[in-house]
Amino acid sequence: MTILTEKAIEEILCYLERVIANLAKEIIKNSEFQNDFQELENFLSNQFDIRLENLLRFKDSSIHHLESGMKNRMIQRKKELLGEIKNQIEG
Repeated sequence: MTILTEKAIEEILCYLERVIANLAKEIIKNSEFQNDFQELENFLSNQFDIRLENLLRFKDSSIHHLESGMKNRMIQRKKELLGEIKNQIEG
């Protein structure tokens, strides 16, 4: 199991923020999620978690092996990202 540095975690989070924000834009343009932010939020939250775990596995790590401070930081960033997306949708 690899111990990830703060820099590696930050790179992962920045990448995820870009990917999820772009995914949200595409979904909003082309989907039935337009009228139900809760469904969109659930979908994006799941995508964030799945992609995060895949990126961590690629680096020979896992969310379960991170210290609680890093886990909390990831949770906070996901919450902030979803809040920003919601604000963009609501105008």
